[in-house]
Amino acid sequence: MNMFEPTESYAKRLDEQDEFASYKQEFYINDDQIYMDGNSLGLMSKRAEKTLLDVMEAWKTLGIDGWTKGEHPWFYLSESLGAKMANLVGAKAEEVVVTGSTTTNLHQLVSTFFKPEGMRTKILADELNFPSDIYAIKSQLQLHGLDPNEHLVRVKSRDGRTLQEDDIIEAMTDDIALIILPTVLYRSGQLLDIERITKAAREKGIPIGWDGCHSVGVIPHHFHDVGADFAYWCHYKYVNSGPGGVAGLFVHKRHFGIEPGLAGWFGSDKQKQFDMEHVFTPAEQAGAFQIGTPHVFSVAPLIGSLELFEEAGIKAIRQTSLHRTAYLMYLVNEYLDDFGFEIGNPKEDERRGGHVCLEHPEAASICKALKDRQITPDFRSPNVIRLAPVAFYVSYHDIYQTVMAIKDIMEQECYKQYKNERDVIA
Repeated sequence: MNMFEPTESYAKRLDEQDEFASYKQEFYINDDQIYMDGNSLGLMSKRAEKTLLDVMEAWKTLGIDGWTKGEHPWFYLSESLGAKMANLVGAKAEEVVVTGSTTTNLHQLVSTFFKPEGMRTKILADELNFPSDIYAIKSQLQLHGLDPNEHLVRVKSRDGRTLQEDDIIEAMTDDIALIILPTVLYRSGQLLDIERITKAAREKGIPIGWDGCHSVGVIPHHFHDVGADFAYWCHYKYVNSGPGGVAGLFVHKRHFGIEPGLAGWFGSDKQKQFDMEHVFTPAEQAGAFQIGTPHVFSVAPLIGSLELFEEAGIKAIRQTSLHRTAYLMYLVNEYLDDFGFEIGNPKEDERRGGHVCLEHPEAASICKALKDRQITPDFRSPNVIRLAPVAFYVSYHDIYQTVMAIKDIMEQECYKQYKNERDVIA
């Protein structure tokens, strides 16, 4: 990180050389606003707005014929967008479908791949995962008549921030029937060694699935090549599909033909769906894992958003993200070292996701002070400030201004004007 300089003029020079600088105008953001919360909810792009309006227009002009006619026929939308998503997650086009919500898709995939039998009755997860995953896993265990206190195994963190791959692999014992892990830890931003862990699981004959919510759209993935059994993720963070945007899932093609754990009409073979038979004929691809009718208006913004990813390329996005987070960490060390901040995320490029995790005892009040300065951070209880310098709409000068604002807040003790507790939504 010594490649950087601490001056404002240097930040502006970086912006002049930045190949992503032109993308900021693609998004709705005020000139006086700095948005560092794209790892929680991405900003609206003008293209996402356009495709939402286009799909609404199709409803207005085509009515029910919108299912099969128009620029984006709704009947095939989940599969066609899955094919466009495939490059972001390193999958074959037929292995991805845009459907459901993150937790609904997790329920579907656990219902499909968790087959407790003999001594193999446990699910392996971790103690740092996002709560919704754990809630879903516990309820799935209970549906099988299994006590989560006994049959949910959570890998312990040695430092409360990160996980060790050695510990995860060691926990792959003979009683584990399924593994569910995050690609990137939502608090600390640690990127796990997906290839190594997946290889170990496959050698032990344990199905493994990945939660990509905090990595898809900012980190290239290779789910097919590494041999992951399945993965699931949201699109409203780094992929900028909007609040409540429809999620996505991946199922490796070696599992095509398996009966979905939760069957639904839209998982049918498209040629058989309107035969209206009471015998389910699942699609032969990832589309089989759909449960309900596509949420067309919640899918529509993704059409436009993915155009930006096709243009920019996920590899370039990753390199830009790594450079921005490295620059942010450099400035934190340069300007905030005397104020009790700790960087909680891994420093190494290969272990770092798309955001920087700043830890401070007054994190909640500091976040409130930043928001009053038109800088949007993200707070996670009890002491984490997450800052995501998203390649598309956060400039180097934005990063510099954010750190200088924190420095001023600490020097002037402005944070003391606010309660150091989260709001209803953090």
